[in-house]
Amino acid sequence: MDHFDVIVIGGGAAGFYGAIHIAAADPGLKVAILERGQKVLSKVKISGGGRCNVAHAEFDPSELIRNYPRGEKELLGPFHTYCTGDTVAFFEERGIPLKTEADGRMFPVSNTSQTIIDCFLRETAVHGITLLKNTNVLDLMPIDGADGKSDPKWKVLAIDRSYTAYKVLVATGSSTRIWQVLRSLGHHIESPVPSLFTFNIKDARIAGIQGISTRAKITVVPRKISQALTIGLRSKVTNPVVLEAEGPLLLTHWGMSGPAVLKLSAWGARVLHGYRYNFRIRVNWVPEYFPEGMLSHLLQVKEVESKKTILRTTAVDIPRRLWSNLVLASGIPREMTWAAVSKIQLEKLVSQLTGSEFKVEGKSTFKEEFVTAGGIELNEVNFKTYESKIHSNLYFAGEVINVDAITGGFNFQNAWTGAYIAAMAIVNRKP
Repeated sequence: MDHFDVIVIGGGAAGFYGAIHIAAADPGLKVAILERGQKVLSKVKISGGGRCNVAHAEFDPSELIRNYPRGEKELLGPFHTYCTGDTVAFFEERGIPLKTEADGRMFPVSNTSQTIIDCFLRETAVHGITLLKNTNVLDLMPIDGADGKSDPKWKVLAIDRSYTAYKVLVATGSSTRIWQVLRSLGHHIESPVPSLFTFNIKDARIAGIQGISTRAKITVVPRKISQALTIGLRSKVTNPVVLEAEGPLLLTHWGMSGPAVLKLSAWGARVLHGYRYNFRIRVNWVPEYFPEGMLSHLLQVKEVESKKTILRTTAVDIPRRLWSNLVLASGIPREMTWAAVSKIQLEKLVSQLTGSEFKVEGKSTFKEEFVTAGGIELNEVNFKTYESKIHSNLYFAGEVINVDAITGGFNFQNAWTGAYIAAMAIVNRKP
């Protein structure tokens, strides 16, 4: 039975980052990373279309936490300890400069995720970290310390052999197998549901105009949540949850995507799961207008552009093809002029512009993002150390905890921060 001072379970971003910081801070420690597959850092490999979106250029912890539907309150302290600037410094100190794109996403200047992978593997070798692939962990058991007066060691049972360690860092992401192991140790696991997904919609108003992007406000039309979800939330749902987001909306051949949709899917992950991804949304294509203001605006256009046809006069700041589809959906004939349109017809157009309703029937994965809402309940983790509140010398980092973010590098920052803080706590706490 091999013994290590620290075993890191999971060869992903958080696992490598934590192991590297542990070994660098205390070179005398014997550290191992156990990875169930043949390949490590697979999520790093595909992130950002193969470029690895390592962080987001938001350096204020109070603003950064607003990108986390689950974990917002808990991450404020950790981000004050280790934030985006520290991430940038870590990579730059290792010869990997980062660049910031217009939307705030940060990538290695090399434009390839292999740069990050090579960095981690190089650091692993430099610090003498043992990397054990094809090592599927089946169970995790505390040994010694059974009297409650002394700290336990840990026995890690893998598929082919067993290991022991003074401390264990679990960084397995959304692994249902490891969640089950942690549940057997007394931890409560918030059931995982998908986050960061796009909406499947079949509707004539958006058919044939894929690729169009425009700013819009989207609201999920409330409906009764299933009893199973209510029980799952472990709370009484007395009022419908208001899910609303504003931002760029992208029309696709399968429906709707873009930042506004992704925000809704993240913040509404559990509610939309309860709806079984069949629900209605209301879209305001001109979010700067309320219906009354839009009607007043169109009546002014009617006076000024009386001789022109409505279809060919884009009276608001939205793409022309979308305008045409909404005009036709309002029942306004193709050749009708502004002079001929009635107030009732304009009111129908206002309804389409400020409150189009669409039926969502299913979801699709957003690009390479596979983010899950769920994991170890937040009140069972000490966010000053990322140690379990139930077991000593058991630490967590990354998405194994019920923390997740919207797209843009925020999930990686959660991994870096949690792994660093756990690493420092592990090094500073003697067996």
